[in-house]
Amino acid sequence: MENKGTRNLYMIPYALWIILFVIAPIFLVLYYSFFDIEGNFSLVNYKNFFTPVYLQMTLSSFWYAFLITAISLLVAYPTAYLLTRTKHKQLWLLLIIVPSWINLLLKAYAFIGIFGAYGAANNFLEWIGIGSRQLLFTDFSFVFVSVYIFIPFMILPIFNALDNLNPSLLYAAKDLGASGWTTFRRVIFPLTIDGVKSGIQVVFIPALSLFMLTRLIAGNRVITLGTAIEQHFLVTQDWGMGSTIAVFLILIMFLFMGLTGFRKRGA
Repeated sequence: MENKGTRNLYMIPYALWIILFVIAPIFLVLYYSFFDIEGNFSLVNYKNFFTPVYLQMTLSSFWYAFLITAISLLVAYPTAYLLTRTKHKQLWLLLIIVPSWINLLLKAYAFIGIFGAYGAANNFLEWIGIGSRQLLFTDFSFVFVSVYIFIPFMILPIFNALDNLNPSLLYAAKDLGASGWTTFRRVIFPLTIDGVKSGIQVVFIPALSLFMLTRLIAGNRVITLGTAIEQHFLVTQDWGMGSTIAVFLILIMFLFMGLTGFRKRGA
C-alpha cells in the first residue's frame, strides 16, 4: 500500500507536465481554431481548409514527408545492418548520432554554404566538368538536407531491432537452404518491422510539419503545412487559421501513429 502511494506521488510531476505542456496546448490550439481573423466565433477556418489551396498544400506536405521518409529508410536499413556486423558497432553508431546533437539552425546554415554558388558542391561539379548548377533553393537541396538531418533517427530503432535479432534464426534459415534474399524477406525484415515502424514514425511526423528548412534551404519554394502555420501566426496574424491547420496536422499525426503502431493479434 505504501509502495503504491509512493508510486502515485512520483507520478504527480509527470502528470503535471503532460497536462501543462501537452493537453493544455492542444486544447488552446483547438479553442483558437474557432475564431476568425477578426476574433469572432466562426467555422470559416474549417471551411477554408478544404479549399484547393490548403488541400494542395496538404498533398505537398505528404509527398515531401513520404519522399524524405522513403529515402531515409532505404539508406538507414542497410547502414544499420552493416553496423550490426562491424567490430566496434557502438562506436560507429555514436559517430552517426553525434551530428544530431548539433543545433538544426547551424546545420542549415552549413548546407547553405555547401550548396551555394561558390560552395563545395558547385566547386566539385566544376572540377569534374559538369559546371556550376543552381543547387540551393531547390527541391533536391530541401530533400537532401532533410534526409541528412532525420537519418540518425531512422537508423537507431532499426539498429536496435537488428542487434536484438536471434542469430540462431539466421543459421536455421541457412541450414534449411534459404538464400540471402529469402532469409531477409522471410526472417530478418519481419522480425525487425517494429524498428522500421518506429523509425518511420520518428521521421515522417516531423517531416510533415517542417518549416525552417523550407525557408532557409528551399527558399520558400517548398510550402508545407508547417510553413503555413508559421506564416499565419507570425506574418498574417491569423491565429485562427494557423490553429485550424495545426488541429488537422495533429489529427493526421495521431492517425498515422495509430496505423503504424498497429500490431496483429498475438504478435
